[in-house]
Amino acid sequence: MKIGLHIADFTCPSGPPALAEDLTRIVTTAEDTGFARVSVMDHLWQISVVGPPEHEMLEAYTTLGYLAARTSRVEILAWVTAVTYREPGLLAKIVSTLDVLSGGRAWLGIGAGWYEQEARGLGLPFPPTAERFERLEEALQICLQMWSDDDGPYHGRHYRLGRTLNSPQPLSRPHPPILIGGGGEKKTLRFVARYAQACNLFPGPELEHKLDVLRRHCDAEGRDYDEIEKTVMLPLDPGADGERSGPLLGQLQKLAELGVAEAHGIVPEVYRIAPLEILGRDVIPAAAQF
Repeated sequence: MKIGLHIADFTCPSGPPALAEDLTRIVTTAEDTGFARVSVMDHLWQISVVGPPEHEMLEAYTTLGYLAARTSRVEILAWVTAVTYREPGLLAKIVSTLDVLSGGRAWLGIGAGWYEQEARGLGLPFPPTAERFERLEEALQICLQMWSDDDGPYHGRHYRLGRTLNSPQPLSRPHPPILIGGGGEKKTLRFVARYAQACNLFPGPELEHKLDVLRRHCDAEGRDYDEIEKTVMLPLDPGADGERSGPLLGQLQKLAELGVAEAHGIVPEVYRIAPLEILGRDVIPAAAQF
């Protein structure tokens, strides 16, 4: 099992003037201690489970470009892009650029979006749920077309592109891997089976059921279920002195037994760096054996 770091809180004790330095320390330590991926949220206001909306929040893809320049091995992605915040042709270009400049380390993490208060506050599109899912499927189709040899037009219900030219193409082959966030059984997991290389779910009593639903969608789509990487988002808290590393490893082992290949999550007080070092010492090598 691989371990990934989700950076969701940009409100550090040293404040915005030192934020670039803090992020550099965080991401380079994560890479050096064995984290496989680093992600940031695609939000412009802080979300309530982390803090009030007034707390510091950085734009995702600008931040990922910065993190890419300070690392050389970790994979990088937005966890996950809100589909209506960027036109799909532009999104494909953004991820292509990130992949080229990072040496082939970019993923496309994407979902239908949910933070209506943020979108309304900043004047961003936020159509009804059904339309957001329609746009999500069209965006996936557009990205895949732009990452192929087909630079012809695309005509969908919501998006019309006259020519899907994308030069340079990403370095990742056949394209940057796609992770779709969410566990919706009728649409989201069907999209995973049809378009994605990875899904993202939450640990809990419904996880095994969600994986069974994904398997059924794969059967219906003629897709090999084992091709899809199963990821979960959960807190990665080793404790101040590593006292919680054992219980965390127990949880990770149970997830691995269900077929989960990557555990991705927030590390409390990550700016202190010590929690990353503890995870790198006590958790990451042991989880790699699961």
